[in-house]
Amino acid sequence: MVGRVPRVTRPASRPGARISTLVESRDMRIGWIGLGNMGAPMSGRLVAAGHDVHGFDLSETARAAAAEQGVTLEETVAATVADADVVFTMLPNHDIVKAVLGGEDGVLANAKQGAVVVDSSTIDIDAARELHETTTAAGLRFLDAPVSGGISGAAAGTLTFMVGGDEAVLEDVRAVIDVLAGRIFYTGGAGNGQAAKLTNNMMLGITLAATAEGAVLAERLGLDASTFWEIAKVSSGDSWALRTWYPIKDVVETAAVNRDFQGGFATALLRKDLDLAIAAGGSTSTALPFATAVRQRMDQLIELGLGGQDCSVLVKLVDGELTNDTLDADVTATLSQENTP
Repeated sequence: MVGRVPRVTRPASRPGARISTLVESRDMRIGWIGLGNMGAPMSGRLVAAGHDVHGFDLSETARAAAAEQGVTLEETVAATVADADVVFTMLPNHDIVKAVLGGEDGVLANAKQGAVVVDSSTIDIDAARELHETTTAAGLRFLDAPVSGGISGAAAGTLTFMVGGDEAVLEDVRAVIDVLAGRIFYTGGAGNGQAAKLTNNMMLGITLAATAEGAVLAERLGLDASTFWEIAKVSSGDSWALRTWYPIKDVVETAAVNRDFQGGFATALLRKDLDLAIAAGGSTSTALPFATAVRQRMDQLIELGLGGQDCSVLVKLVDGELTNDTLDADVTATLSQENTP
């Protein structure tokens, strides 16, 4: 772990921060790889801030969404990163990140020397540390900089960035990240951004499960959903999941329940993040029975064909609309034991 106190900074609070010549121009060339639910609005904000943003994605739907934001679409990774000062990657897992960075058509072989690669994917901690090494060996610079705040935060430019790596590299690209961020936390050395993100998402999964159970119980006790939500958000039951994802229709505008659980944070992605957090628990001898139980719930949803739906579809397991007796028993067993790694 890091032997220093993590530091949070905000744009308005750093008038004297060192900004290198790399970010003095408002029309930098930026390469963006991964134009999905998060990548499209984030890259669009950089276009709106005056930067020359070139993007790549295999999905035609994602490409179309980014084009609407003013992103210049490219046909290859190599073309996307050519002459880029900063390259962002926002991808589903570490295998894809490694594939995009490596190879003849990859980032490391085609980006100019000294460019900064900012990986805002959520990936394995050891994989992030390996990418720091391979990127540096190729003559580029690397930050593991995952984000929290969801699609709404991406669109509004209020994401929380958790950044690991060389702090001087962060200072060189701070002005670019500021366009996307409400807060930027420097977490320490290589991989520490991912360590912070995985721990945070583990907590999100657990609070989501608690919110779903509370929402169903409140309704069955005869409480008006909106009234109970107002109570909980100013009381000890408050959480980001409750305020943003409350899984009862027409209570919270941003909740995926209002879109029949389409879009948002996919069940399969939360399952992946929980898996990585639980692996970190194993490597540090930390028992994580609640996280393990939520992962089992995500497995249950995936088995039922809901891996692509927003993870708050978990409420359908709580209210009994969906069920799997075998996996229900597995969750109960997990919570009844020490579950020491």
